[in-house]
Amino acid sequence: MQQYPQAGPAEDAFAEDAFAEVARAFEENFAAGEEMGAAVCVYHRGRPVVDLWAGWADPGRTDPWRADTVGVLASPTKALVTAAFLHLAEQQGLDLDRPVAADWPEFAAHGKAGITPRMILAHRSGVVCLDHAPLSLDALRAHTPVAEALAAARPEWEPDTAHGYHATTYGHLLSELIRRRTGLTVGRYFARHLAGPLGLDAHIGLPADSGAHLATMLESKAEALMAGADPGEVEELRDPTTLTYRATIGSMSQDPADPAVEDPSYGGLASAHALARLFAALVGEVDGTRVISPARTAEMARPHSSGTCEVMFTPLTWGLGVQLADSAVFPADAGLKNSFGLSGANGVFTFADPERELAFGYVPNMGSAVMGSMDGRIRRLVEAVFRSVDRIL
Repeated sequence: MQQYPQAGPAEDAFAEDAFAEVARAFEENFAAGEEMGAAVCVYHRGRPVVDLWAGWADPGRTDPWRADTVGVLASPTKALVTAAFLHLAEQQGLDLDRPVAADWPEFAAHGKAGITPRMILAHRSGVVCLDHAPLSLDALRAHTPVAEALAAARPEWEPDTAHGYHATTYGHLLSELIRRRTGLTVGRYFARHLAGPLGLDAHIGLPADSGAHLATMLESKAEALMAGADPGEVEELRDPTTLTYRATIGSMSQDPADPAVEDPSYGGLASAHALARLFAALVGEVDGTRVISPARTAEMARPHSSGTCEVMFTPLTWGLGVQLADSAVFPADAGLKNSFGLSGANGVFTFADPERELAFGYVPNMGSAVMGSMDGRIRRLVEAVFRSVDRIL
């Protein structure tokens, strides 16, 4: 690896010979001026075969990216939450079709008595808006106000009759269920039962003593829209009465982000290595640890929702808490036909392919310039991964 326009890769970064094409794609992204700092990691058959990082963690270009540098995940935060919830479900024998209200009686209000965890995981519950009590830092810190707002929410469609992206509510719904059963919020559960045993540089709420090396994230197109930029052709984000607006911008306050506060829908933090290692442990053993059983992995990867999303008005397919092919943001033609994962509007991307025993994590700090489609940086890397692994299978 040579010719990095910013700080070069560390000496202990590597790509095995069989995956040299991934290293070249990573370098090309930098050479094209599309990266400031980034990392990519690939696990195959339970071990890392690519672990690369380069560039700068800050816009001033004084702080080099490191192996343990963590970035804000945006939507892939939901992958951490999903892994935690499915781990709990297995540990406690939780029935995904048992009503949420059995553990959280207040949630039954306003037509929600029949909603199940499976409906939430598949984005079918209809509980997608918190515009009656927009998320604020104070509410997130206290947790209880968010749970109360969810209990007071009304489904935007009859539960389980359609699907729509639970952009702001997903992580909070599952966090409250975890808290009701364990006394721990999802961030604390994830830290204790997944991040700790697997040795992950990943957090939902950053502990004060973590010593984490946090990248400065540069604004993506989607984040600019959330902050009030002119939405241009995205007419739904101009009208506060649309479900798209109400489920996204209208459900969030404009408080500045605080990495110490648990935001289980958008505010998770992880390194690329941590994402790949977590997804590897969802599809197989990693150093003797597997997060969920093979049967649960198969259930996770089975389509539960497909067709046009009621919130984003684009075709999406969901398994249990993860995107499946085929959509513009998780396209089959990039090699993802048999994979599951999550894409972030800020450019973060992670997936696993159970059949190939493959897992992938990518974390950049330069925000994505596109919205609603796969970032070119990601496509180059993902396609290189599949070409590489298919040559050795």
